[in-house]
Amino acid sequence: MAISAQQYQSMVKRLEGKRTASPAMEPTVAAPRRDQIILGVDPSLRCTGFGVIRTRGAKLEVVAYGEVPCPASWPQSRCLLHISQTLRETIAKHRPTVCVVEGIFYAQNLQTAILMGAARGASLVSAAEAGLDVYEIAAKRVKQAIVGFGGAGKPAVAKMVQRMLGLAEEPPADAADALALAIAHAQEGTRFGLVTPRKV
Repeated sequence: MAISAQQYQSMVKRLEGKRTASPAMEPTVAAPRRDQIILGVDPSLRCTGFGVIRTRGAKLEVVAYGEVPCPASWPQSRCLLHISQTLRETIAKHRPTVCVVEGIFYAQNLQTAILMGAARGASLVSAAEAGLDVYEIAAKRVKQAIVGFGGAGKPAVAKMVQRMLGLAEEPPADAADALALAIAHAQEGTRFGLVTPRKV
């Protein structure tokens, strides 16, 4: 489900510093509580997204982002190893101070839930192994914080992440979701924060 043209224009005006009639439903980049490096992870067996941002006062800077693709021909064990190794390398290179992952969601398909849970587990272990505090935020909460609408689709999230971080182009979908997680965590504890990450 995507956002309407009116909702999108409202969000653009908010980011440009213009006032609108419904400020509570619009995203903004708020000053975080302290400078930190945040790793966001959107776990998926076939394409885990990751994004690293640095907070400097009210400013958010992109450090790195990308995806961890795993071909359909790979067995589950190889995918999990690849996810874990990539995240370990990312953590070692960029030295994040905290990690935030997408919260568990309800899946009607049991097999899908199992595979997602496995990818999430590999991500959690990689972060915990590095001594990072790990938090989770529900996907709808992240969309609400970034886009202003909990049912927003991936294209809307990617577009707003691009604008909020001043990127030259939209990041890949799963990487955008990971960056959105990091942004939402950075806003926690500010007057603009719409989410309260849960430590896991």
